[in-house]
Amino acid sequence: MRKSLGEKIFEFFNYSVLIILALTMILPLLQLLAVSFSSPIAADSKSVFLWPVDFTLDTWSHILKNSVLWRSFAVTLYITVFGTFLSMLFTVMTAFPLSRKEFMLRKPIMFMIVITMIFNAPMIPFFLTVRGLGIMDTTWALIIPGLISTFNMVIVRTFFMGIPSELDDAAKIDGCHSFRLLFQIYLPLSKPVLATISLFYAVAYWNTFQTAILFIRSPELYPLQLRLREYFQAPEEIAAVNLIMNELAFNTTTLKAATIIFATVPIVLVYPYLQKYFVKGAVLGSLKD
Repeated sequence: MRKSLGEKIFEFFNYSVLIILALTMILPLLQLLAVSFSSPIAADSKSVFLWPVDFTLDTWSHILKNSVLWRSFAVTLYITVFGTFLSMLFTVMTAFPLSRKEFMLRKPIMFMIVITMIFNAPMIPFFLTVRGLGIMDTTWALIIPGLISTFNMVIVRTFFMGIPSELDDAAKIDGCHSFRLLFQIYLPLSKPVLATISLFYAVAYWNTFQTAILFIRSPELYPLQLRLREYFQAPEEIAAVNLIMNELAFNTTTLKAATIIFATVPIVLVYPYLQKYFVKGAVLGSLKD
């Protein structure tokens, strides 16, 4: 079908805006990557843009040998993988009964859940609650407070409500109980929304910062984002040496850039594998009240 002039103008404007937005997000990352592979003099003189100047691998060699950074990476990877699994499990187990019309209490429970989206818990009661649970200074303090996102649960619930009720009737005739209905019928049909919500949870856990500041005291339990803040406040810690101009092929500027890339790229690489589900899941999960 031939497109009208108005449709062509709209597409041109739409693609132009999207390309500009994409560049504003990609270019800073590429610039940091170039700095991390550049010499200290070039980095400090601000002469590096999108391509390394006086290319060197010394910065990355130092970063990849940093055992403290790898320990923080392991903590972040653990809470991301295990936390996302638990969050998805509890989110699905909460959303499924709230999507069933035969569940008589679904409306008052949903009302109370939605209230939490409007009124967030104050910081001090939040802190006292976590401390009262006895999970201070443990990885559980980085997982449990964000175990279920109300927004994510509502999206999954709405998606479940959009699945034809005829499937329920056919399954019940075959003697299918609720757990089997959920895990053998609903979840296989919900891959787009589950992939989307998993990505939301994974990014949230990977970027854990506020809860780490509040609840983590032991340096060995610092996640990547908290370690990153520590390095930016005291850049000499990431170097672990006295940096002297022209004596080493890296400095705190190149080390900071490499550390940001080290903490950012792993979660970014997950997105291409979930991209085909992402838009479909977000849209389908918002079609029905």
